[in-house]
Amino acid sequence: MTNTVYHRIDSSSGSVVSLRAKGVKYHELAEISSRGITSLAQVIKVDGENVSLQVFAGARGIATDAEVRFLGHAMQVSASDNLLGRVFDGGGNPRDKGPSLHENLIDIGGPSVNPAKRIIPRNMVRTGIPMIDVFNSLVESQKLPIFAKSGEPYNELLARIALQAETDVIILGGMGLKNDDYLYFRDTLDASGALSRTVMFVHTAADPVVECMLVPDLSLAVAEQFAIQGKKVLVLLTDMTSFSDALKEVAITMEQIPSNRGYPGDLYSQLAARYEKAVDFEGAGSITILAVTTMPGGDVTHPVPDNTGYITEGQFYLSGGHIEPFGSLSRLKQQVNKTSRADHRTIMDTMIQLFAQYRSTLEKQSMGFRMTAWDEKLLKYGNRFEKEMMDITVNIPLERALDLGWEILADCFDPSETGIRSEIIEKYWPKKAQA
Repeated sequence: MTNTVYHRIDSSSGSVVSLRAKGVKYHELAEISSRGITSLAQVIKVDGENVSLQVFAGARGIATDAEVRFLGHAMQVSASDNLLGRVFDGGGNPRDKGPSLHENLIDIGGPSVNPAKRIIPRNMVRTGIPMIDVFNSLVESQKLPIFAKSGEPYNELLARIALQAETDVIILGGMGLKNDDYLYFRDTLDASGALSRTVMFVHTAADPVVECMLVPDLSLAVAEQFAIQGKKVLVLLTDMTSFSDALKEVAITMEQIPSNRGYPGDLYSQLAARYEKAVDFEGAGSITILAVTTMPGGDVTHPVPDNTGYITEGQFYLSGGHIEPFGSLSRLKQQVNKTSRADHRTIMDTMIQLFAQYRSTLEKQSMGFRMTAWDEKLLKYGNRFEKEMMDITVNIPLERALDLGWEILADCFDPSETGIRSEIIEKYWPKKAQA
């Protein structure tokens, strides 16, 4: 902690105060004492000796003669096994009425891992959700957004992934959550016993905006420490659009020149700095990131999803309560589904091809065209596919999902109608159906 105490605030706007100070670093924390109340603040701009601070609790009530003491370090968080099963706010303070943790403090927001320390992604993260495991496999160290319109059950999907994913540690970072959503996550994980391997950092809509900006950095700093210890860590973030809106709010307060739709010009860099924390360490653990990105008005060209698409390795589209097979893409799935089971690629390609034909048949049906025998088969197939494979509440292992794929195909089609090679048919086509 520095010895210098400053006693003059030059200006105040919203939750941002400005003053002149020497030797201050970007992201450094400060304590501001005014009228008997001490507030925490973070440096968000340094221009020579002109320093701007984002006050966590807001700048209202801070007098121009307030005492400002810079702490000499950035935001810190405890990194230990005592975090497991705990819930914290965006400032790292306990939200679950448990004790504060001060051991093994580490700075947040550090640089991403040296590429020389990374290894090529090679292991699947099994989730028990067929639309992920079978059709767009999630791979350790992958970074994938979940694009969704408002009203889609993206938090329910994240909670289900947290319950079912075969990982050692779950880090859940919530930004701008409604209190009901926070309680849903906490109660769902607690009831299933998954809370014991979960750390939650939750910013609600009623909390200071600066805490929303800190949640991803807190989550990823803790994830990195667990990964270094050899743990497979899955980081679930919701919602990165709220994070981006917090950046936008601060940029407007700072009177920065806005970019597309008012967002700051460094939006891409801000998002990339978080997503690039995904890593698979040689000889240690890994960090995999799934991050909800809501699309205002369902607009995929909105700056947040648009920038995200340039950073990440595919996306999951959530539409109509399902993971949409044609909008979703995992660019790393070939790394793992070629070694999962010999029929994985066959099932994936065949079922998606037939489902595309089913969608075309639905269009024909809606326009009043007569249905052929083939159309009837496609309608039967599509209904089973949507109910038994696309439903996000389905929880079955990958091998069972592949077997189910064969059962659905055998129930709806003859082997010759699927276009699958004879040697694959002979090995995997259900025997009862062949008879």
